[in-house]
Amino acid sequence: MENKAMRRFLRYITNNEAVSRHEEIFDAIFWLIETAALIFGIWILHKKHVSEWIPFLVIEYCWAMDNLRHNRP
Repeated sequence: MENKAMRRFLRYITNNEAVSRHEEIFDAIFWLIETAALIFGIWILHKKHVSEWIPFLVIEYCWAMDNLRHNRP
């Protein structure tokens, strides 16, 4: 039983259910924060002359956006 409850909890927090129970406003806030982090992160990496890390930041951003839209109809 405990395993089933943990599995349901993990599915909820990762938004990996058949139908999303997350509020759409939280998705919008998440998008804004992630986009600001991407822009600010690229700016910081460029200023510190370590631009080779920018692709990893962009990949992380794409992964986050893919997870965001995962359960939206």
